[in-house]
Amino acid sequence: MTDNLKKRAPQDGKLINVHESWELEYWSKALKVTPERLKELVKEHGVSARKIREVLGIQPVAPKPRSKKIA
Repeated sequence: MTDNLKKRAPQDGKLINVHESWELEYWSKALKVTPERLKELVKEHGVSARKIREVLGIQPVAPKPRSKKIA
């Protein structure tokens, strides 16, 4: 099966990279802020998605449960 290159999400969902345009767009939409505001927040508070959510007053995203593989 091939990867769908149209579906882009950060490789590490814990860190925000504002230097990649597609990732800046992803995080801006996910956090409901403008790209400019997101850059300001990252400059002031660092790249931790958890910290940026905390500053914005957004509840942390619950981790997805792992499925068990049956042998």
